Amino acid sequence: MSKSKVYFTKSLSPETVVEMYKRLGVTLPGKVAVKVHSGEEGNQNYLRPEFMRPMVEYVHGTVVECNTAYDGERNSSDKHLKLLKSHGWSEYFDVDLMDETGPDAALVIPGGKVLKIDLVGRNLINYDSLLVLSHFKGHPMGGYGGALKQLSIGCASSVGKCLIHSGGKVVDQDILWSNCADQDTFCEAMADAAMAVHEHFKGRTAYVTMVCNLSVDCDCCSVAEDPCMADIGTLSSTDPVALDKACLDLVYAAKSDPGQKHFLERVESRHGGHTIEAADALGFGTMNYELINVD
Repeated sequence: MSKSKVYFTKSLSPETVVEMYKRLGVTLPGKVAVKVHSGEEGNQNYLRPEFMRPMVEYVHGTVVECNTAYDGERNSSDKHLKLLKSHGWSEYFDVDLMDETGPDAALVIPGGKVLKIDLVGRNLINYDSLLVLSHFKGHPMGGYGGALKQLSIGCASSVGKCLIHSGGKVVDQDILWSNCADQDTFCEAMADAAMAVHEHFKGRTAYVTMVCNLSVDCDCCSVAEDPCMADIGTLSSTDPVALDKACLDLVYAAKSDPGQKHFLERVESRHGGHTIEAADALGFGTMNYELINVD
């Protein structure tokens, strides 16, 4: 596979997000789903709707989310809709909680290493194209969170999240956390699910990632560590595998940052890089990329 283009700037602003999307030279057709992270109640690090507003408005998109599979303020539709309103998402945008009602949509995964289907919020199939806006940071289970996590865990319904975490064995939240897959299988299941969504919108996707607020914890944590590294910048690509690899490589390159060791311990202890490797092996993207600096 030839090198994928990944664009990079040290700038971080709402206007930069739009400019980095424009660098891709794509026009997302039809009804555009914009995947964001709504932020768990109490989390201080998630990117606010005001930051995302120019980008969402530029593509005339609908903000989409799904319910979680763990305790919190986003594990039921009633609570999640209330949080989407209190965090301001519903104030600025049309918002679609894609698994508010069932049944889930099942995306078949030909050649998946762990999963044969990916259960996503049923409303995902109502969209013609997908824009994924990711906040790159650490994650207590996946090691890191970026574009691949947004595609997999982010677009999965609460039942779909159970399938991913359990390696395809469990669909019941009540027994999920005593039936989790081993770490590498979990990473491979995330790669499978990411491929399912990317391929569903094949040729009609775009990805912009903000590498900032670099906590070891995800925006899904109600109690999260404060950021331990300096902000790095904004990246964009049409290849989510290359994009995540480039983001992680930039963290590895930040050798003078005193928080780098702490951040990478989280990534490496959870085998975070294995998700990228598994996605590369599936062939819907590549770790082989060209980083184009646009500063």
